[in-house]
Amino acid sequence: MTYSGEVTVGGPADVHELKDLMITKIAVGPMNNNAYLLRCRATDEQLLIDAANEAHTLLGMIGDDGIASVVTTHRHGDHWQALAEVVAATGARTYAGREDAEGIPVRTDVPVDDGDTIRVGRVELTARHLVGHTPGSIALVYDDPHGHPHVFTGDCLFPGGVGNTHKDPKAFARLIHDVETKIFDVLPDETWVYPGHGNDTSLGAERPQLPEWHARGW
Repeated sequence: MTYSGEVTVGGPADVHELKDLMITKIAVGPMNNNAYLLRCRATDEQLLIDAANEAHTLLGMIGDDGIASVVTTHRHGDHWQALAEVVAATGARTYAGREDAEGIPVRTDVPVDDGDTIRVGRVELTARHLVGHTPGSIALVYDDPHGHPHVFTGDCLFPGGVGNTHKDPKAFARLIHDVETKIFDVLPDETWVYPGHGNDTSLGAERPQLPEWHARGW
């Protein structure tokens, strides 16, 4: 089956099969949050991005192999509702952006800074600190050696715009600056974007809209 990235709450997961990494996407909870399970093909180690909601659903997706770690992209409550239960069930290490860790009511084992490497088996993810939606939001970049990059953006980049900055011009200016300089300016158009809610996109699909986003201020 071809991966589309189109998932619905209560529906099946969708699986993006890469040479070294399997990415399983599922939608959970009343705010239609995306959670992503990454599995290293060489070692079978797994990592979960955003234990957002419905712990039973996430644990069913994780399966008997468990997970080594959970990354929370940012401190907003809809992205960690299932975190405590998932960590209790799996013993996973927890990662979050350093500036957001205090806002997440589950201990962050590893505070993450810009440029840090997070590993799942033999696969390396690079954290990019993006300020504006929250002080400590992080995106995770997987630069696939066999293809194009993949980036998990949390709530910092969606199809059609950057994340919500609550009509704060300074927050918007910071977020779009970080998204442009750390994502658009360094990654190619083919980069696949996995957001915290809704459908996937690519940098190539979004890049032509950047001037419009600047002009409208959100």
